[in-house]
Amino acid sequence: MRRTKIWLLSVVSSIALLLSACAAPAAGDAGPSPTPEPVESGEEAASESASEGMPAPSPEPVEPWQERPAENAAPDDGRQSIPQLSGLSFSNNDIAPYSGEPYAIVNNNVPYFSESDLSPESFEYYSDLDSLGRCGTAYASIGLDMMPAEERESIGQIKPTGWHTVKYSDVIDGNYLYNRCHLIGYQLTGENANEKNLITGTRYLNVQGMLPFEDMVTDYVKETGNHVLYRATPIFEGDNLLASGVLMEAESVEDTGEGILFCVYAYNVQPNIIINYATGESSLSPEGPASEPITTPEPTVEPVPTAAPEPTAEPAPIEAPAITETQEPIDEPVPQGTTYILNTNTGKFHYPTCGSVKQMKEKNKQEFSGTRDEAISMGYDPCKKCNP
Repeated sequence: MRRTKIWLLSVVSSIALLLSACAAPAAGDAGPSPTPEPVESGEEAASESASEGMPAPSPEPVEPWQERPAENAAPDDGRQSIPQLSGLSFSNNDIAPYSGEPYAIVNNNVPYFSESDLSPESFEYYSDLDSLGRCGTAYASIGLDMMPAEERESIGQIKPTGWHTVKYSDVIDGNYLYNRCHLIGYQLTGENANEKNLITGTRYLNVQGMLPFEDMVTDYVKETGNHVLYRATPIFEGDNLLASGVLMEAESVEDTGEGILFCVYAYNVQPNIIINYATGESSLSPEGPASEPITTPEPTVEPVPTAAPEPTAEPAPIEAPAITETQEPIDEPVPQGTTYILNTNTGKFHYPTCGSVKQMKEKNKQEFSGTRDEAISMGYDPCKKCNP
């Protein structure tokens, strides 16, 4: 009986030892993994790495007109990522002084693109505004899918740098000196009130300098279905708020320039008007078109005293036509002209008797008394139904 108990105790002890050996980790087993350390954010990690090594070199200065990197470019609109184009080997010295033509050929009329820039896929890119609020380079591979299918909306709420609402009656076609100029025309990409795509440009720049090339590209794309790589770069001198002009480049993609190929500089000037490019202020020129832009503010002219001036041998100056200037859109009715109804939602203007007026919401109606050209200069388009 005693031997039986001893035997049983021995068996139980052996089983316990066996179970203990099975539960122990094998030799070389690392056991449970330690809790991982928190991962640093990219910014913190980069900061620590920079502090341990040599400081990063300062970026080289960039001219105001030079193209920004495309990494911060496009909104997520379903298109492919935006490529960064080849830079411009271009300087202000490449521009001939204005001599009476709205544009000048640059670089033998060949764009500064490389062959790898040409893309048969549509995309568009607009630079961020700089520290002075000025536009930078805009470029796009323009295809039929990018062109607008509806009429342009109002852009009157945008005031680019150097903007002044100033009118020279009987001197400028349309009366107003400045337009809100699209770097890439609305007919090409359908951009409306995009502040990154609108600069202060003269009527002459908009209609005589840029529009013929925009029409050329539009006609080509619609006729062929091909793409055109298009880049517009406003050229600012120093800290001027008004661009001196726009460098325009374009090359048809699928036929590598057989259909469209140009590189021109359109001058931001207006015949018979002197422009101060530092501020956007202007005055009538007694000697015809300005030969060179004014890049520094003009001296302040003291008011003429009311007392009779002292006799002088110099002939009395010829008074220039009156200039109406205001920093805000003209809200008060113009004494002479036609009354129109503006639709502030669609950017159209109508005769008061137009049937479309009855369908407008009251909050979108605005009565305007003035000329047809003045309504267009304010950013409104004539109704195609009543054709005001």
